[in-house]
Amino acid sequence: MKPFKQLINEKTVVCDGAMGTLLYQKGEYVNKSFDQINLTKPELIRNIHREYISAGVDVIETNSFSANRYRLAHYGLEADVRAINLAAAQNAVYEARGGVYVAGAIGPLGEKVDNSEALAAFSEQAEALLEGGVDLIFLETFGSLKEIELAINAVRKLDGEIAIVAHMTFNEKSLTPSGDSAEEVAKFLEKLCIDVIGVNCSVGPGPMLETVTRLAKATTKPISAMPNAGDAHMVDGRHIYMTTPEYFVTYAKRFIRAGAKMVGGCCGTTPAHIKLLSNAAKALSPSRVSVEAKDVDIDVEVTPTKDKSDLARKLADGKFVTCVEILPPQGADPSKTLKKAERLRDASIDASNIPDGPRASARMSPMSLALLFKNSVGIEPVVHYTCRDRNILGMQGDILGANAVGIKNILAVTGDPPKLGNYPDATAVYDVDAIGLVKIINNLNHGKDLAGNPIGTPTSIHIGVGVNPVAINIEQEIKRLYQKVENGAEYILTQPIFDPAKFISFKESIHDIKIPILIGMLPLSSLKMAEFLNSEVPGMDVPLDVRRRMESAGENAKAEGIKIAGESLKMTRDYAQGVYVMAPGGGVKPAIALLEDYL
Repeated sequence: MKPFKQLINEKTVVCDGAMGTLLYQKGEYVNKSFDQINLTKPELIRNIHREYISAGVDVIETNSFSANRYRLAHYGLEADVRAINLAAAQNAVYEARGGVYVAGAIGPLGEKVDNSEALAAFSEQAEALLEGGVDLIFLETFGSLKEIELAINAVRKLDGEIAIVAHMTFNEKSLTPSGDSAEEVAKFLEKLCIDVIGVNCSVGPGPMLETVTRLAKATTKPISAMPNAGDAHMVDGRHIYMTTPEYFVTYAKRFIRAGAKMVGGCCGTTPAHIKLLSNAAKALSPSRVSVEAKDVDIDVEVTPTKDKSDLARKLADGKFVTCVEILPPQGADPSKTLKKAERLRDASIDASNIPDGPRASARMSPMSLALLFKNSVGIEPVVHYTCRDRNILGMQGDILGANAVGIKNILAVTGDPPKLGNYPDATAVYDVDAIGLVKIINNLNHGKDLAGNPIGTPTSIHIGVGVNPVAINIEQEIKRLYQKVENGAEYILTQPIFDPAKFISFKESIHDIKIPILIGMLPLSSLKMAEFLNSEVPGMDVPLDVRRRMESAGENAKAEGIKIAGESLKMTRDYAQGVYVMAPGGGVKPAIALLEDYL
């Protein structure tokens, strides 16, 4: 495997979850040393490692968090420090088999001792873990900067090159038990010989987000985030963590967007939590496959943007264009869907967007439906094309085929992870993300494939991209948008906008991006829909005043939803070159009403 220090610069690294929680669930009593189980029941420890590996992790931790001489002394095991840590490393390394990385876990000593004693204790533990073959060291749940510095020094004296991840623990106010702020911790640790600065344990995902955000802004080093699964509750004499895997992964994605390069779980998290986390991390990670075409001089005539499609020509001519989304059918009969497309054509809508397996659902191929729209209905399709389901070979084949049959407008999107839909165990590919896909299409538009091979006549695909003007990490969203434009994007579609002021502010922040932007509109149909979008759909922000209006509307909610969208459209029209309407439930009637009444 590549060095861990290289890995963390290339992707979001996924770590495992709790060890003690699973041992407890499997019947091990809390009044015994969980570290000693490495020796007494090694197969139990290995089974847990296997569960996490099957969940899709990049890193597993040794079961050695409390395996120092002072904590083990509580069980009369202080003489077994080397044996326990060596077994912990060997158990993990055996299951990793070179397929995942093994982190040697070291926690605080649990007692106040002088510096020389602390160094000796940390050295004793680290030496055995290194002897057992770990790939990196995790220092976890430290509350004192002085103590973690001693642990770092002890490891570094034994190995000057091994990667070290230094985790501190923070409360809800982003303060360590010693009272140090996130910024003070980042400043202190950045000066030491470590590779990753992290936060773990003590709090659940919600409170940890603030700490992660502050750490990421205070240091240039990679950030690690490993929260508990919420607070523990006593149920029938057992400590139960109430945070569901779905809630956990919602915040894990926010950690990644806030700047975390390593994510995992602490107390209360299980393989179920980590499996969803692994899927989400793949979807949010940067491109995992190089999209740099070989430097080959190919003499081809590249199609100007305005000549690629009717939509491209209308945008180039300055027309305010209208697009309405139609969901592909879940079955093989497209007749009802084609009737919707006919209604859009008859209402003089410029184009119809066709999503690709929205919310990770199984539906008719958008490419096939687009061909029916084009040839049978006579309305121009805009195909949403995801990176989720195809590798780079399939992507290039699909784009070439689309071009050949006259499907020219493609929106490059990363795609929702499978866990959001009815097939949570489906494999997500994600060879590249939307940025990489844009570059692949742009290469084909310039007459060469990803490997630099000439393809003859170049494609003439009109390349679109998405953006979320109300993203939690708006700086990262803007950065990614600029990368998409630099790689060849020619028009932009936004997520639904319910707060016009935020869109206008966003548009002003990207004033030097000159390609057309189509503002997204979604007429709400009910309060339930508004609440669902706001709380359950990542990236959606439905303001409280909008939700209150929907609540007050009662049985007139659909009409109120159209009115709210219309008001937003009027306020933002001058800042966009078109509108992209997502109709609730896949119906087109609200979309047509919105455009007829407010344009």
